[in-house]
Amino acid sequence: MSQAVIKDNEVDIVIGALHPDLTAFMNEWRPIFSRFHLIIVKDPDLKEQLKIPEGFSVDVYEKADIERAVGSSSSIRFSGYSCRYFGFLVSRKKYVVCIDDDCVPAKDNAGFLVDAVAQHVTNLQTPATPFFFNTLYDPFRKGADFVRGYPFSLREGVTCALSCGLWLNLADLDAPTQALKPAQRNLRYVDAVLTVPARALVPVSGINIAFNREAIGPAIGPALRLSGEGKFRWETAEDIWCGMCVKVICDHLGLGVKSGLPYVWRTERGDAVESLKKEWEGVKLMEDVVPFFQSLKLPQSATTAEDCVVEMAKTVKEQLGKVDPMFSQAAEAMVDWVTLWKTVASSSSS
Repeated sequence: MSQAVIKDNEVDIVIGALHPDLTAFMNEWRPIFSRFHLIIVKDPDLKEQLKIPEGFSVDVYEKADIERAVGSSSSIRFSGYSCRYFGFLVSRKKYVVCIDDDCVPAKDNAGFLVDAVAQHVTNLQTPATPFFFNTLYDPFRKGADFVRGYPFSLREGVTCALSCGLWLNLADLDAPTQALKPAQRNLRYVDAVLTVPARALVPVSGINIAFNREAIGPAIGPALRLSGEGKFRWETAEDIWCGMCVKVICDHLGLGVKSGLPYVWRTERGDAVESLKKEWEGVKLMEDVVPFFQSLKLPQSATTAEDCVVEMAKTVKEQLGKVDPMFSQAAEAMVDWVTLWKTVASSSSS
């Protein structure tokens, strides 16, 4: 696969700041991040002032900026890791790359620093092949191709709208798995990218992702918040919910989702047993939510990401709203998010 042709004015890097001192984090990423514009969104619940080193093109958004754009009565909340979604909202670039502040650049098998931004953009600029699985993974990578039996009518591929990167050291394991296997680490760097097949769901984490904002931006938003906010880590379920919404929408619109490269190295933070107490409600929730998304069909009249989110919200309210009122709240937040997206977009263009 040829290296991505990255135009500086086409990429925003969004960082959700949950920790006040970003000095070490940003200095680790300086060789990569210094080439691009950064959007840092401070967690509204974070009281301390942010510490940001010099030498970056960066816009910082804090609680007052969020309230000015969203209002205090909105069903949408940007606290915790959901602050990253505000960065998605205010970005005006074609490609948005999101890296959390507890990750540092990984190294590949040869010991070279992984340029996560370049790899994400490469994924997004290269066609995806969701309608027929290629056993050599991404056929557009250098040295690969379409295998025998792959239909020629599908070899052109489709636009890749979402790139899901992976993590070294601490993989994206849920709290029960971390609690049962506290010493388990992911140290295997697999030099591969694949397209997630159509109609297959995939858990998405906002820790290391990128997306084509023009294609699916409105589909990536905060909606699902578990009840008992102080007791449960609702944000761990929120990005998984968002990921299932996005995957169904990509399938409907004929867009692709890729997983694999790039890797980041995630530093250790937190206690697995404490996380288990907070995440358990979300773990149980997935057993009800996955069958819903597996059977969800969107109408042909939904031809944009905005249309799809609104139509999906209707079905969420009708079917899941009977199971738990929080799903009705999620449906309301999905509609509010689309409205907010259009409002912010129109205000910025005026």
